[in-house]
Amino acid sequence: MLWTAAGVVTLGFLLALEVAARHYGVRGPITEQAREVVFAPDSGPLLYAGLALTMVVLTWRQRLVAAGAAVGIDLVFWLVRWVVGADMNFGNGALWVVLGCAVVAVTRRRGGERALLLKGTGLGLLLVAGHKTGDTWLLITSRTRKAVLDPYVATADRALGDPSWLVGRFVEATEPVGDHVLHLVYGQLPLAAALVGLYQLRHVARERRFPSHHLVRTFLVIGLLGPAVYMIFPVVGPVFAYGADGGQWAVANLWPHTPPPGGTPHPIPFDDITPRNCMPSLHTAWATTLFLHSRKGSGAMRFAGAFWLVATLTATLGFGYHYGADLIAGVVFALTVEAAMRAFARGWDRAALGLVAYGAAVFAALLVSYRFLPVEMAEHPWAAGPLLLLAMGSVILGFVRTTRRWEAEAVPVRQPEPPRPAEPQPELV
Repeated sequence: MLWTAAGVVTLGFLLALEVAARHYGVRGPITEQAREVVFAPDSGPLLYAGLALTMVVLTWRQRLVAAGAAVGIDLVFWLVRWVVGADMNFGNGALWVVLGCAVVAVTRRRGGERALLLKGTGLGLLLVAGHKTGDTWLLITSRTRKAVLDPYVATADRALGDPSWLVGRFVEATEPVGDHVLHLVYGQLPLAAALVGLYQLRHVARERRFPSHHLVRTFLVIGLLGPAVYMIFPVVGPVFAYGADGGQWAVANLWPHTPPPGGTPHPIPFDDITPRNCMPSLHTAWATTLFLHSRKGSGAMRFAGAFWLVATLTATLGFGYHYGADLIAGVVFALTVEAAMRAFARGWDRAALGLVAYGAAVFAALLVSYRFLPVEMAEHPWAAGPLLLLAMGSVILGFVRTTRRWEAEAVPVRQPEPPRPAEPQPELV
């Protein structure tokens, strides 16, 4: 019943975004994903990551058949595109196999096996649909929010020492190696999440059920809720508002060598192309969630999770995509959503309600302070900066303490073994 309700809600949401996108004269997420059945996909690795998530419910023999079919279909598409001179890319085969699994589930499976295979195909399709949904959200923000609030965030960011300007100069000094590595990490975050998700779901085929909570669930919810905040607090980022990428709409060409000017902040008009996707930083939120879920893995996975978090934070600032204030909001947002998803899986209690409510209150307080107290924050950086970090730290501390208590309660207490009956002694004659 729960999966059915979630499916209905997701379908309704995708249809609403499709209608909204059509209103602005572009294709929505459903149309974009349907086109990739035939036309060259935007991201082949993402489609194969979706196939990998689907294959967690298959046996090893079925996985080999599915992977071979996907590669074979892609080779046929590649040859046809090469002959006719069409755009070259791969990934159609992965999508065909995922859809084929859905058809097999409906026509050839019954009961629990059908439900399990449909959950697998739904998970794979949702990973791709989440990316398409994000693109549509970004388009809507650029078309509906004509003015942006970058001067407010840039002013508040002075309390943190203008970290985007500082890290931007660092990344510039490490070119071309640092630039290439950070772009790779930043662009392939969904693929990294799929790999961690695969590790968490590696026992599904044997146990014939999904775990109550895993990374992909939180990843998708963050992508669903985050863009709604973009509509409330539209920000384009320093490389656009204060850099050359903003063109004639930029306040000035200042980033990353000249700190932003002071004064009283005010909304500034901007173009109808650049997404207003800074507050909060969803890349930071996703990387934080990836880090949290990698803690239960092997040593290599824990290292990779930590590296991906540090590299993502460096990239978001160093490329001028975000301010430091965005990152703080992104961490608080991620921990609040993750706490809610864990509570939903294990059951709500007083600790869960308190943690989620506190995280939501801190997140709201951050947005309010960025919007209405930026000048005061910039004038008193030695007070405002530590307060921002303490607010984030308090949410981190609350999350760690609460989740550790949950994990301790989940560990079964070992019952003492009953005493063995005394062995009969031989009678003395």
